[in-house]
This record gives sequence, C-alpha cells and structure tokens, in this order.
Amino acid sequence: MEPKKAEYDQRHEQRLGNEILELLVTHYGGGLSDTELDREMDRLQRALEFGRTSHAGQVRKSGEPYFFHPLRVTHLASRHWMDFSSVIAALLHDVVEDTPVALADIEKMFGADVALLVNGLTKATDDNLSRELLKEKTYRKQLLAAVEDVRVLCLKFWDRIDNLQTIGSLRPEKQMLIAEETRTVYVPLASHLGMGIVAAELEALSLAILYPKRSGRYRQHILALQAEHESFLRKIRSEINARLEHHKISFSLRDRWRPFSLAAAQSMRRGLQTLYTLEIHVGHSMEAYMALGAVHGLFPPITGKLRDHLNAPSQFGYQSIKTTVQAGQQRMRVEITTRKLARFNESGVLAPGFEFRRANFRELMHSLLEGESAFDAESLRLASRTIQVYTPNGDSRILPEGSCALDFAFDIHVELGLHAVRCQINGHTRALKTRLMDSDQVSIERDKLPTVLPKWLEWAVTPRARNAIRRYLRDKVKAT
Repeated sequence: MEPKKAEYDQRHEQRLGNEILELLVTHYGGGLSDTELDREMDRLQRALEFGRTSHAGQVRKSGEPYFFHPLRVTHLASRHWMDFSSVIAALLHDVVEDTPVALADIEKMFGADVALLVNGLTKATDDNLSRELLKEKTYRKQLLAAVEDVRVLCLKFWDRIDNLQTIGSLRPEKQMLIAEETRTVYVPLASHLGMGIVAAELEALSLAILYPKRSGRYRQHILALQAEHESFLRKIRSEINARLEHHKISFSLRDRWRPFSLAAAQSMRRGLQTLYTLEIHVGHSMEAYMALGAVHGLFPPITGKLRDHLNAPSQFGYQSIKTTVQAGQQRMRVEITTRKLARFNESGVLAPGFEFRRANFRELMHSLLEGESAFDAESLRLASRTIQVYTPNGDSRILPEGSCALDFAFDIHVELGLHAVRCQINGHTRALKTRLMDSDQVSIERDKLPTVLPKWLEWAVTPRARNAIRRYLRDKVKAT
C-alpha cells in the first residue's frame, strides 16, 4: 500500500529513526558494554545524518522524499534482528548507486563490514551491456556477495518488500516484471533461509500486483470474516487467557490471518479454519505442551490434525505445535511455540540461535553461479524445501525435496554421478530416477565408464547435477 504524502514530514522521519534505535537497543543492548553500545549508537546516528544529507533533494517517482525508502528498509532490518553494520548498510544501500558518494567513502566513514554489504546491494554497471545482461551481472554479483555474507540477501528482501509496497507509480509492465522476479527468485531464497513468513509476505505482495482483482476480493473477504467473527474470537481468546493464567503459564496471544496466495484464495469458501490461526507464544517447551493440554481441555481436538514440529522442524522449517479444535460451531487452528522459536519462524537465519546450514547454502549459491543462467528458478523453488538422506556409512546429506538418486550421486561427487548406473534405497535396487524421501539410506552402483544420457536432465533437479550433466554432454558433442 502506498504511503500517504502527508506522512513525508520531519515528524514521521523522526519517529522511524527513534523506533530503529529502540529496536537495536532492545535486541543488542544487553550483550554490549556501555562503551560498545555508545560507539554503535553514535555510528548509527552518523549514518542517519549522512544518508539524509546524501539523498537530500532526491524524490522517488511517487513524489516522496527518497530518504524515506532507506529509512523503511532499515526499520525492517531492525525488526528482524539485523546487527548494527547491517542496519547502517540498509540506511546507505542506495547512496553509491544514486549519489556521488563512492564505496571508498563508505568504508572510510563506517568500516569495511558496512562497505561489503553496500557493495553487495549496489547494481552492476557496464555501458557495453544490454539491460538483460546487466541484470544478470547484478544477480551474479549478489550471489557472490551472499556466498560470503548471507546478510546481503536479507537486506535485499527488505529492499524488495518496500519497493513492492510503494510500486504504484511505476508502469504496469514494469510492476509485473518486478513481481514475477520476486516470486521466482527472492521467495524461494527467503524460504531456503528459514524465513517462511518473509517469503509469504514477498509472495503476497507480488501476487497482489500480478492478480489485483483476486487480491482485492481476498482482502475484502478477510475483512468481512474478521467483522463476522470478532465477538466469537474475543470470547475464545478470553477463555484461553483465563485457562493459561490458571495454570500459571507465561504467554502471549496473537491473531494471524493467512496472507494472500492463489491457494488461500481457493480456500476462501472453507471459512475461518483455513484462513485464521491463533498463535500462543510461551516461555519454554514444557509450557508449550502444558498450553496444548489446556487448549484441548477447553475445546475438543480434531482427530488427525495434531502436528508436533516443536523440536523437529517441519519441511518448511517452521517450529511449533499445530492443532485444530472444535470451538463451539467453529473449527479453529491453534499454533503453540516458544518465544525463541517464534523468532526463528519470523526471521530465520537472522534470529539469534538459529541453526543455519551455511555450507549447504554456499553450495547452492555456487551451483547457481555455475549454471547456464543467473538463476535456475525451478532449482531455487525446490531448494526452499529440503530432505535429509544418508550414505551407507551413516553420513547425512541435505538435498532439495524432489531430488532423485542421481542428485544424491552428484552431491557425493561429480565422478560418482557421471559413472552411476543404479542405486540401492533402503536395501532395495532402484533406478537412478527414483525420488528420495526424508531419512532414506542410499548407495550408488557405478560403472567403469561414464553412463550419462540426455534424459538425465529430465530426472535431476539440483543445480550441481544439472550443470555437470550439461557440461559432460556438451563436451561429448564437441569431441565427436
């Protein structure tokens, strides 16, 4: 939604700046000494003034003063546990691209860490390249930067969210291109980083541009549903509140309405149970199970609808207990999680304590860089969901959901993939195209000579496997 022009005033700018400072103090104040905190706050204040001065006089196509864009991006970064250097980079992410300021100036004033992040967010430039080739060069630059520091991608997410929210002044065809790019590139990348809520927001914003009528109908339906069930939900929250307080559980309640998606739009006729979730956040895991018992004591659970992903994350990386209960005449979804895991669910890799498979992410980025195009959209989509499979020795390998035994072979070693002929899955002989399931044990049978066939490209889904198959087939053609 486009901000109102009345909001572009000094008071609004001051409010955003104060909230950014408060968020950073809340997140990091306890872990820094007074001297360190003062130093970082001073650096942030200098960045605020420098960004304001650098963008002075600039306006966006909507007519708003330009500095409000980096301010909003910085606010998002602060909300999602990004550190001081990242927040400063968010404030300054467009100064090298859109003002006379050089990257060396950023490094001199704010340090190498900030300069690295700003450089990763700055578009590539080359007067000799077409717009499409320049876009691909920018993608590759971002991928290389993300391999070194995943914060670059996270900052790009906040930048893209604000751009999508304020996109109304661009030509419709330009809006469509940005929205489609977001769906095929940034949504799966956010999912891969455990940032499912961010991915859902990016997708909802993109789809609202691509399908404006459907999005409008969905928004109106949610508003009507909220009005219809307001008193019912207030009563349910009150009953749960009283029961949890009786059990002396520390908790907070939160309403969550399903963001717009094509699947959500198709579910509208099914009503409250598919579009609304009551979240319960508690202090620790034991309280989560106590809260589950309390809720089930109030409202009978629906058989088969309980999912415990509190300690073993779902395939989407979400960590919570999910249940559906019969509350009077209505079925209602309830999710219970700890405050710590709620941060994981919202901010993924950025949340303190989140276990991120950094090596797996770097391998994905390198594989994409080796590919025929800047981004293999299908591989990215698959990579957002993963399975864990095992070698005969018990070593685990993380693969995208939908991977086959051939992907597993190439993941072990390119030579093993090229020479693969059959596989053993849980002790049974299977074809290389067989799709793997979570927890499968896999071994590969190999031949002395490479056995690569063109149809392997139809079987393999991982960038590593597909790139190796393409290279082998291309070299074979050249040699004949």
